[in-house]
Amino acid sequence: MSEPLIAEFLPPPAPGAERYLALDFVNSALALPGGQFIDLLGTPEAASRWLTGHGLAPADIGLREMCTTQLRSMREHLRALFAARVDGLPALPAALSAVNDALTRVPTAGLLRWDDETGPYRAAPHPIDQILDHTLATLAANTADLLTSPDAERLTACGSAPCNRYLLRHGRRHWCSTRCGDRARAARAYARRTRSRTD
Repeated sequence: MSEPLIAEFLPPPAPGAERYLALDFVNSALALPGGQFIDLLGTPEAASRWLTGHGLAPADIGLREMCTTQLRSMREHLRALFAARVDGLPALPAALSAVNDALTRVPTAGLLRWDDETGPYRAAPHPIDQILDHTLATLAANTADLLTSPDAERLTACGSAPCNRYLLRHGRRHWCSTRCGDRARAARAYARRTRSRTD
C-alpha cells in the first residue's frame, strides 16, 4: 500500500497516546476491515519514518532490517503485556524479560574494550545500535510507567472488530476512534435488525 493510501486508512492516535508513547508503538500494526493490514514498522524505511516522527531518531538513522525486526519483536512483547493487563492474566515471562532487558541494556558510558596489541580503550556502541537501544529502553520505560500507573485501570482493547488497537478508556467509550465507534454501532444495529427479522 502506498504512503498516501496508508495515510487515508490511518485513524487518529488512540486516546491516551498523547501521554503514553507506548500506546502509539503497540498500535503501529493495524488490522483494518476487509482483511487489510498496515504495519508502520514493516520496512526499515517505514520504521525510520515512525521513529523520526515520534522524536526517537534522527531523520538519517539508516535502519537495517535487523533493527526493524527488533522493533517489531519489542512491539509484540509490549502487546502481550497490554493484553495480559486488559484480560487480567499473568504476563508472559518472555515479554517481561524483553522489557527488563531493554531497560538495562542502555549503557551510561563507553564500554571498556581490550585490544591484544594496544591494550584497554573505551568505546561506545555503534551509533545505530545506540539509537535503537535508547529507543527500546524509552518504549520499555513508557510501558512500565503506563502499566504501573492508575491509568492502567483504563487500558482496554478497541471494542470494534477487526481493530486491534489499545486505548485508555474515557467513561464508557471503548473505541480507539470515531470510525471504530461508528462501525461498532452499525454492526449492533445490523445485528438487531437481523434478529428481529428472524424472530
